[in-house]
Amino acid sequence: MAQRGTTRNGVADKIPASDLPQPVKIQRVRYTKIFINNEWHTSVSGRMFPTLNPATGDTICEVQEADKEDVDKAVAAAKAAIQLDSAWRKMEPPRRGRLLHKLADLVERDQKLLATLESLDTGKPFLQAFFTDLEGSIKTLHYYAGWADKIHGKSVPVDETFVCLTRHEPIGICGAIIPWNFPLLMLMWKLAPALSCGNTVVIKPAEQTPLTALHIGSLIKEAGFPAGVVNIVPGFGSTAGAAIASHEGIDKVAFTGSTEVGQLIKEAAAKSNLKRVTLELGGKNPCILAVEEIQKGAFYNQGQCCTAASRVFVQDRIYEEFVRRSIENAKKIVIGDPLDPQTTHGPQIDQQQFEKIIDLIESGKKEGAKLEYGGGAVGEKSLFIQPTIFSEVKDSMRIAKEEIFGPVLCIFSFKSKQEVIERANNSQYGLVSAVFTTSMDRALSVSGALETGTVWINCYNAMHVQTPFGGYKMSGNGRELGEYALAEYSEVKTVTFKMNDS
Repeated sequence: MAQRGTTRNGVADKIPASDLPQPVKIQRVRYTKIFINNEWHTSVSGRMFPTLNPATGDTICEVQEADKEDVDKAVAAAKAAIQLDSAWRKMEPPRRGRLLHKLADLVERDQKLLATLESLDTGKPFLQAFFTDLEGSIKTLHYYAGWADKIHGKSVPVDETFVCLTRHEPIGICGAIIPWNFPLLMLMWKLAPALSCGNTVVIKPAEQTPLTALHIGSLIKEAGFPAGVVNIVPGFGSTAGAAIASHEGIDKVAFTGSTEVGQLIKEAAAKSNLKRVTLELGGKNPCILAVEEIQKGAFYNQGQCCTAASRVFVQDRIYEEFVRRSIENAKKIVIGDPLDPQTTHGPQIDQQQFEKIIDLIESGKKEGAKLEYGGGAVGEKSLFIQPTIFSEVKDSMRIAKEEIFGPVLCIFSFKSKQEVIERANNSQYGLVSAVFTTSMDRALSVSGALETGTVWINCYNAMHVQTPFGGYKMSGNGRELGEYALAEYSEVKTVTFKMNDS
């Protein structure tokens, strides 16, 4: 998600319009089955489910629906692939790295196709999918490919009668439950470090957006990964997802999504085999000043980002000017067909999310916030919602406390630094925050006081594969990306030798 050379809409700004990539025309989606042991399977139940284009409401295709029995088959394949005598377990680390590099190259080869599938399945603009989701996925694979032969332990000095060393070993079978807002990118955030450390993986993509994950299954096989190393089980959270969280044969589960579902996953993990859990959950992210960057943070991906700039604090002396400029910028956003290069704002993911956002917008009106712009649907039967701006928002309002996960910007006023820090931290969430200031001293003091896993100074959504990402409080446990993520996918073993005179 790094914003390399991007405009406020996340599209490369130095590329001539004539050179911009174009979507691929897809007559038929090729991969719609369950991927286990490098083979394509129909579901045990025989059930299928439709995946929809949220921009039109049309069915893109039908996908095989995995359930508990299919998850059991995937876990059995993953277990066989990580036995001590398996090809994957015996593979030298540099070879694992080369396979990850090969996978990255194949993703780059299919970049236009994957970006088109992502745009069709999620409703996000094609160019945003191409330049953010796909480029981020490729970088993530190459980064962790480079780590594969650099994961090692230490020699630990104790006393002269012992030699003590540590080994970093794979955890085993890792379950990954992927969200619908960044389906491919979040998949790579989990897949790449897991494979770099030598684990096997069972992946459940979101039921709303399974298509890019299934295409990756074909590339896993083409790259030459041994059978069973990666298994992909499209299905629903209450069935396939719950089976992964509670499965006795899965050693670790990584989840990105809502805090409420994260709590259920952690409970299921504890009640089963006490599997390790990493959670990247919701946010209600405080931002202090800067119109253009905040606008990008609030409305990017139709506001469907855990990092969305949903609470913006502005000093009272410039408050009215900030609101005015925010409205002017919102009017420049282009709503339309996600496959149109001019479009910068697509639909919400589905009817349930649409209704949740509209309900929260209505609550803001009823509780006394001032609706400055937007606030409604675009058309009568679409999932498009106008970029929405509220001023005069109070900390006690629902729109100030609940994660909206939609294109809603809430603007607050403040008088002092101490006040804004206290109010920014007054949340159950602690994912990201941002501060805009010309004073380095102020930037350092405020960033140190904010209770979030990431603090951006004079920027927003500046994410890089080398830097860790995760939250405080109810925003999750553990870290993704960077060297820190490797600790989430490896076990540390201590080996101690007793020395003797002979």
